[in-house]
Amino acid sequence: MDAIYPGSFDPVTNGHLDIIERAARKFDHLVVAVLNNPSKKSIFTVEERIDLLKRVTEHLPNVEIDFFSGLLSDYVVKKNCYNIVRGLRAVSDFEYEMQMAIVNRKLNPQIETFFLVADTKYSFLSSSVVKEIAQLNGNFSCLVPKVVEEALKDKFKGGI
Repeated sequence: MDAIYPGSFDPVTNGHLDIIERAARKFDHLVVAVLNNPSKKSIFTVEERIDLLKRVTEHLPNVEIDFFSGLLSDYVVKKNCYNIVRGLRAVSDFEYEMQMAIVNRKLNPQIETFFLVADTKYSFLSSSVVKEIAQLNGNFSCLVPKVVEEALKDKFKGGI
């Protein structure tokens, strides 16, 4: 069975990587799909996010990195893969993710969403938190893979 793990991954965090590694153990093939949303201001380009994800998942032979624009329900049809993986950190995530799962299922009844609960050590972690700490020149080394830490430091050289 194959699955898609969609997200913006701006940047990819240790929490994302935990979900990727766990989903890769449960599914035969996992597509990590970077959302290209031109209306959202991202720190990293789609190409940079794809490169970072490829580097942090190179130890996972059944993981493919891809990108998409538009509706996830259209992308799953394009990939002929109707299983979606989503990570949950808190109850607030569940409410939003459940709503999205229902909408996706309304758009395409073949879509199933599988929720993986975040490891407690990542339950507070978000890309937004990492970006804020990086912008303010704080220590975020325990929150992201080393390659992502270096890329963020390069982005924020010289401060805000």
